[in-house]
Amino acid sequence: MATLYPIGIQNFESLRKDGYLYVDKTALIYQLVETGRYYFLSRPRRFGKSLLISTLEAYFQGKKELFKGLAMEQLEKDWIAYPILHLDLNTGKYDSVEGLMYVLDDALHNWELLYGSSETEKTPELRFKGIVRRAYEKTGQRVVILVDEYDKPLLQAIGNESLQEEFRNMLKPFYGVLKTMDGAIRFALLTGVTKFGKVSVFSDLNNLDDLSMRDPYVTLCGISEEELHTYFEEDIHALGALLNLSFEEICALLKKQYDGYHFTAGSPGVYNPFSLLNAFKYKQLGSYWFETGTPTYLVELLKRTDYDLYRMAHTETSAEVLNSIDAVSYNPIPVIYQSGYLTIKEYDPEFKMYTLGFPNQEVEEGFTRYLLPFYTSVKAVDAAFSIQHFVKDIRKGDVDSFLSRLQSFFADTPYELIRNLEVHYQNVLFIVFKLVGFYVQAEYHTSRGRIDLVLQTDRYIYVMEFKLTGTATEALQQIEDKQYALPFASDTRTLFKIGVSFDNETRNIAEWKIE
Repeated sequence: MATLYPIGIQNFESLRKDGYLYVDKTALIYQLVETGRYYFLSRPRRFGKSLLISTLEAYFQGKKELFKGLAMEQLEKDWIAYPILHLDLNTGKYDSVEGLMYVLDDALHNWELLYGSSETEKTPELRFKGIVRRAYEKTGQRVVILVDEYDKPLLQAIGNESLQEEFRNMLKPFYGVLKTMDGAIRFALLTGVTKFGKVSVFSDLNNLDDLSMRDPYVTLCGISEEELHTYFEEDIHALGALLNLSFEEICALLKKQYDGYHFTAGSPGVYNPFSLLNAFKYKQLGSYWFETGTPTYLVELLKRTDYDLYRMAHTETSAEVLNSIDAVSYNPIPVIYQSGYLTIKEYDPEFKMYTLGFPNQEVEEGFTRYLLPFYTSVKAVDAAFSIQHFVKDIRKGDVDSFLSRLQSFFADTPYELIRNLEVHYQNVLFIVFKLVGFYVQAEYHTSRGRIDLVLQTDRYIYVMEFKLTGTATEALQQIEDKQYALPFASDTRTLFKIGVSFDNETRNIAEWKIE
């Protein structure tokens, strides 16, 4: 019988009853429930947060039959049914205070049908508090509270500070019920993509244990290397055979494409579950995770802060920055990290600093390709086409076509989008050569006022210097002075030394010289 892959299935009960594959996380879930009461977990989208919430819901409903054959079957002895308040903020459109109010009101109304209401409870937080109290009194069991995508309203309002402020003012007292009603609560978990800290919904809620960067729970969502081989060994062999690759080669390719998420320093890598399941179902290594969501709020943040993309891909930061987003700050790094576009690559224990980078090729290529139309005049539908021509020019050794094409990437960029010319030049070049680098060998470095680049194909080597202020002749001289071409002195391939300069008035490449 063919494996049923639970792609897009977030309900644990239907997944189990319909015979879909389930990677058993229930031993970790049991440990979570037994060792604490109030938790928060941030993970990227499509990482299994909703399924985790749904699994906890089935467990706290006492549905023992759904856990047959799983670790939980042996661990849990009592199987008590608790009253559960499950709030899912995934569904709303949060472009106004009313949008959030409708979603909260709908959930509160449904809970009040079960546990009663009071005329004096006028605000969302008073209604929530009353529901928790009555649920406890009516059932004799303390309440379980599960909140899925708690941060959706705040993320949708990134860039609109006044609306964010209104959302915070509504959600802060609402979530504050978790603290004031402590005696009536058995367990609570809030999940989201990001953690908004400081002046946020969490500033009063200091009883939440944040699991996002805790070693024991790095694999609570996502798929570990061990789980990959335990549950998908046959799939790996089948995919390898179809692509005419050995077992070792297909494993290396899966790792390069979908692994690489590190949620703590030195922890083993975690695979993106959504991409992995799709790759096995459709028998090809596509960009599945990236195709399902458009991180427009990230691009808004990067553009609003005039952020240097080269710096983003090689950034160093602290745990305090990574683990909390100040909703009014202008640092995009924690949002990009928590959204899954960057991950921990290295850790310096002396200075407690993390080095970040792209987790894997799917994210690196997908994110860079997505950025292209936001920073250049190239339309999204033409992005792949443009890069394809670029690569063909480079492979043919057609330097003039390649640089003329590069000029077209800078042309027609609306002036209001460019606040810092040097960062603008650097960002366009970073995106273009990052994308070209998936097809030819590319080394790219940036420093104040200049960028150096080496491209290699099987027939040609390009050593390039871009002067953001200065002439093409000075750029060529820099290649000589710094001896950038020296490593290729005995190489048989054709070597081009290219100096390029920019014109700040036209905001484009002014000239180039080739040796």
